[in-house]
Amino acid sequence: MDKSAAAQGFAAMGSEARMDVLNCLIRAGDEGLTVGEIQERTGIAPSTLAHHLKFLAGAELVRQTRQGRSVGCRADYDRLRELADYILTECCADAADIQEVQNG
Repeated sequence: MDKSAAAQGFAAMGSEARMDVLNCLIRAGDEGLTVGEIQERTGIAPSTLAHHLKFLAGAELVRQTRQGRSVGCRADYDRLRELADYILTECCADAADIQEVQNG
């Protein structure tokens, strides 16, 4: 994952409402929820929810599929794992360098 894609993904999670939506979908599992179910669980107004889902889907954190007259949504776990891996890739890298210098 490149820095630009990572920044887009993290930016998509950059509001409490979008985090609520994403957490709701993560808790729902692979089956996901309809937009109506997300609205019921989060209490977010329908027009506002549509905006947040569009933002999350644009960053590929949420997948949407048409289910008859409803739209189904589910968290994209692969994409979320990529973001987690991206941010943790450099974990403790400097600490190892410092340790080598100290043990020199």
